[in-house]
Amino acid sequence: MGETISEAIGADHNSFDAYYDNIKNAADDAAKVRWRNQLTWTLARHAISEELTLYPAMEKHLGDIGVQLSKTDKEQHLGVKNYLYQVQDMSPTDPKFWPLLDDLMGVLHHHIEHEKDEDMPRLEKLLSRSESEALARDFQRTKLIAPTRSHPDAPTEVHLESLAGLLAAPIDYLRNMVRDFPTDSDQRDADERIQSRMEDESNNTTESIAAH
Repeated sequence: MGETISEAIGADHNSFDAYYDNIKNAADDAAKVRWRNQLTWTLARHAISEELTLYPAMEKHLGDIGVQLSKTDKEQHLGVKNYLYQVQDMSPTDPKFWPLLDDLMGVLHHHIEHEKDEDMPRLEKLLSRSESEALARDFQRTKLIAPTRSHPDAPTEVHLESLAGLLAAPIDYLRNMVRDFPTDSDQRDADERIQSRMEDESNNTTESIAAH
């Protein structure tokens, strides 16, 4: 059985906290930069994929409520993208780095709570299991071609954003070739913590969906 859209989105949400913790707890500045790069890569792709797959599905299935929820989400995304844009190339030794990173996580958590409490329960209630899994596959596939850095000035309309993403992604991937990322071993450790977070939250997600 494949993952649902709530599970796919939730896994990314948990990864953001895991990578933030790794930045804070890294032994040296080089390791902080590697986890900063991983957070940037994951969050940038996640945001664009939501805007190209999740939000159109909300507008389709939820009607006017979905349109309004999607509008709120995109406004929240803009705040996330603006902070990420400032942090993604900033050295951890810069005195502005930690306040900006904490601000980023603050606006990100506000957005995550909105999706978890409002978007996902409403949408999942209207989707069959197979429809939810299909949407999750679309979300994951879109991440493969999405930009890997923050571009807050890019359009958020689906067709324009698709074009902008296709243009920006190759440049981002070239930039990533000269950026350091966590080792495979470090990433496996992070993945285990993310999975643990997912297991802890699975019951809460089920209860939230049932309540709606």
